[in-house]
Amino acid sequence: MTTPDYRIGCDVGGSFTDFILFDAATGALETLKVATTPAAPEQGIMQGLSQLAARHPDLAAHLNTFIHGTTLVINAILERKGAKTALLTTEGFRDIIETRREIRYDIYDIRQTYPSPIVPRNLRRPVPERMGHDGQIVAPLDTAKVRAALIELADEGVESVAVCLINAYANPAHEREIAKIAQDLPLTLSLSLSADILPEVREFERFSTTALNAYVKPKVDRYLGALEENLRGDGFAVPVYLMQSGGGIVTAATARAAPVRLAESGPVGGVLAARDLALAAGYHDAIAFDMGGTTAKTCLIRKGEMPVTRAYEVDRVHRFKRGSGTPLAVPTVDLIEIGAGGGSIAHIDGLGRLCVGPESAVADPGPACFGRGGALPTVTDANLLLGYLDPAEFAAGGIRLDRAAAEAAVAALAVPLGLSVLDTAAAMIEVVNENMSQAARIYAAENGGDLTRSTMVAFGGGGPLHGAEVARRLRVPRILVPEAAGVFSAMGFLMATPRYEVARSHPRRLSATTAPELQAILDDLLAQARSVVAAAAPDAPQGASLFADLRYFGQGHQLRVPLDDLSHGAITAAFRAAYLQSYGYAYDDMEVELVTLRAEVHASSTGPTFRPLAGIGAVRPTRLAWDPIARAMVPHQVVAFATMEGQITGPALINQPGATIHVSQGATATRNPAGWLDISLPQEVPHD
Repeated sequence: MTTPDYRIGCDVGGSFTDFILFDAATGALETLKVATTPAAPEQGIMQGLSQLAARHPDLAAHLNTFIHGTTLVINAILERKGAKTALLTTEGFRDIIETRREIRYDIYDIRQTYPSPIVPRNLRRPVPERMGHDGQIVAPLDTAKVRAALIELADEGVESVAVCLINAYANPAHEREIAKIAQDLPLTLSLSLSADILPEVREFERFSTTALNAYVKPKVDRYLGALEENLRGDGFAVPVYLMQSGGGIVTAATARAAPVRLAESGPVGGVLAARDLALAAGYHDAIAFDMGGTTAKTCLIRKGEMPVTRAYEVDRVHRFKRGSGTPLAVPTVDLIEIGAGGGSIAHIDGLGRLCVGPESAVADPGPACFGRGGALPTVTDANLLLGYLDPAEFAAGGIRLDRAAAEAAVAALAVPLGLSVLDTAAAMIEVVNENMSQAARIYAAENGGDLTRSTMVAFGGGGPLHGAEVARRLRVPRILVPEAAGVFSAMGFLMATPRYEVARSHPRRLSATTAPELQAILDDLLAQARSVVAAAAPDAPQGASLFADLRYFGQGHQLRVPLDDLSHGAITAAFRAAYLQSYGYAYDDMEVELVTLRAEVHASSTGPTFRPLAGIGAVRPTRLAWDPIARAMVPHQVVAFATMEGQITGPALINQPGATIHVSQGATATRNPAGWLDISLPQEVPHD
């Protein structure tokens, strides 16, 4: 008998906590959804593990990997529910996080606003010191004032302090000295040093990112501590790994030190798995569409690569305007996220228009049809009334849907609109589909993507159900829906490899550097990254990539260029080639400037693959469901995903645990033997 090698991916979302149990010894996969417990997310995790352990009594003894993604960080930032945070900085620079940069996100709006700084002005404390741009000490640190400031902040109830000194990227000595002073004082302050979090030029981004890290650090520390304690208490002696926003996994200890790298940890797992699925199906350009209970996420994958940015923003005042948010300058997969999910609440605005979201019923109380006290109409309620969901087949957290409760909730909205309950439900779905389509359309335009040549990978609890209509609006010709679509982000966690990037700014003209000088810095960065990756995968072979952020001297923006050869000639040639590809031209007579050096290390690992499905079955009896093209209830074939064979022409509904797939009228769906559904949409796309 084969000894099990269990691995679990766990994604805590706003409505549900998803699990995927993978036995590496046999390749078997098992999925589970439980309701999220927002007040204490670790409780929902333990409930799910308890259910899995009931099915597999040997789970605790043979669980070797537990990889976790969470919305805790981004939710704490957006909801402003982090720690009371202060900022220690160089005299004269306390207002950098409020004055921001000399950029207006809308040059015609004289009343434009920005997010409130995460640290209020009364908690920003300047201290005497000054470090030069070359790392030379201009003025020594006033240690007495540092002690006084830390004691005063602790007395005011501050939990966490961001230490952001000018030019600390060039020489972190003063920041390290402040950390030593804090350690020697009888205080319980949590410190985040900019030299550790983001040792790079651009003080606004460095200050902002470090402040965000300090803001969420105590909350993440408590949460991960409670999770690890609960795991040990239930006999799970397994280390906890966390998914980063940039796509790699790290240990809980690394995540606790730099939790700001977890801001988009949940959605990234799905994007990673979507990329792998698209490549397995032979498509290099794809659009990942993930609709969950609270939000919908879209990510453009081009040439088989996830788009990783270091200019990400959170807490935008205007959803589609860059510069209107708070910078989060750590490696992050570039995606767009809007408040459109199964729990999104429908309402009538001041102009009498029907709106859906961004407010959500989340897990508690949830949609009205969940029977947990919710009374407001949500997208899930509308989908139930339109026949897309079957109470007997809905498999999410053990919930049995209540049609009468959904009808009562939507009826309360139908009366002021002067519509029938069915037409109101259909209108709700039209609105939420258009919201998601508009967001994806603008995002793709900003990133230069051609959606008509892309393949959609639809997943999440609602992605396969809404994917056909969103794809129709975007003129996307094909949709792929994976096995276990409802927990696909959790599967992505298991597919991820341990990966970590370390960077350091070293701004100067390239001609003023030497290859040995660059090699010494890169060796130090590699050592840091290798130690982090080795902690997550002690015995795994490692690979490394080196990069430099370069620009022409005098420019304000730079390009990331791979470093294969550290000679001036090779670096210059690589930069000019990258510049030519990006802008269509390059200069031969302008000097190149080095801005930042980067080292990325990854470890080899194996995870689940897309595999053949077992079983063959027949089409079940049809049921009435809404057809958005006919604008009427029409018969839909109902098929079980796991037992489907051959090709089906829509309209049809294909069920799998945790998700329902809508095959629209005229579309054809084929089950690929490797474990996904391939839906081809009609070439002639009807207009609304």
